[in-house]
Amino acid sequence: MGNLFELAGALSLCAWIYLLLARGGFWRVRETAAPPLRVAPGPVAVVIPARNEEAVVAQSVGSLLKQNYPGALHVFLVDDHSTDATVQAAGIHERLTIVRAGPLPPGWTGKLWALSEGLKHAEAMQPDYILFTDADIVHSPGNLVSLVARAEAADLDLASYMVKLKCDAPAERALIPAFVFFFFMLYPPAWIARRERSTAGAAGGCILIRPRALARIGGIAAIRNELIDDCALARKVKSGGAIWLGVTSEAHSIREYATLAEIRSMIARTAFTQLRHSTLLLIATLAGIAAIYVAPLLLLFTRYWTLGLAAWVLMSIAYIPTLRLYQRSIVWAPALPLIALFYMAATLDSAVQYWSGRGGAWKGRIQDVR
Repeated sequence: MGNLFELAGALSLCAWIYLLLARGGFWRVRETAAPPLRVAPGPVAVVIPARNEEAVVAQSVGSLLKQNYPGALHVFLVDDHSTDATVQAAGIHERLTIVRAGPLPPGWTGKLWALSEGLKHAEAMQPDYILFTDADIVHSPGNLVSLVARAEAADLDLASYMVKLKCDAPAERALIPAFVFFFFMLYPPAWIARRERSTAGAAGGCILIRPRALARIGGIAAIRNELIDDCALARKVKSGGAIWLGVTSEAHSIREYATLAEIRSMIARTAFTQLRHSTLLLIATLAGIAAIYVAPLLLLFTRYWTLGLAAWVLMSIAYIPTLRLYQRSIVWAPALPLIALFYMAATLDSAVQYWSGRGGAWKGRIQDVR
């Protein structure tokens, strides 16, 4: 048993040394200033899929109509069969077009069908860029300019911001920063930006894409059945172009995940999809999380406590920049093993939902069933 504890401690410590030194510096998450916009910007079409977003859509649309973007800008809000007052809440504006999505065809997810319906109308603008954003995202006046400037400066086909997620309720403050930490661990931004690497990722709340890149991959139809649509889009685009992902304080989500149950549901909606519905990958993932995050804490109660303590310290150091991004106290850093346990449970719940035929429910739709 002693050899097993020693092996677990050594593996965990080596894993954290690797993560800190050789995983693209994913943990050094920080906002970087956008370059100046040096060209006359062309038209931008904004496409927002919206399903039962009455509570948030007015703030999102209003923030986009107030952008200080010097080029032409038009917002296409696609009503995805809402049963509330989403359309009325969005308001009326000369630069806002309401699109009513047609019936959802077989083989499409609701969000991607809504984007496709919006793009049919946006094409008439002949935009230089298309901004895909969610109905709960509020953009500061300079957000679009900064995205376009980044795309122009680096000749990017796709540029995406991981927007600031809402982090007000106790459950959000405890768990949401870790969501961002884990996301960047899977998709290190430095690797995403390197053209020679296959790593590709994007954050669906704020994606700027060139129409020519979208046409090259076959349009939104190329990913029509993807639940993790943002990363699927990034993979397609990167196969023949350049992409970039970063963080920003210029856009933030106002969608609430105020309880542990709501956050668990948010994670469970796509976690098993991320694992390609593989039981073997699920077991490996749960074992990996246990070995990397939980084992150091358990080892503190054995004679190999020094290995556990060293791994725990490195883990805490890695988590601090994300906590600072979310203006959280660094005293939360040592709690990462316990937070990881919650994510383990949500991941397992995702698999159970899939196996039981309940799938990933979103806005009244079951999107991921056997």
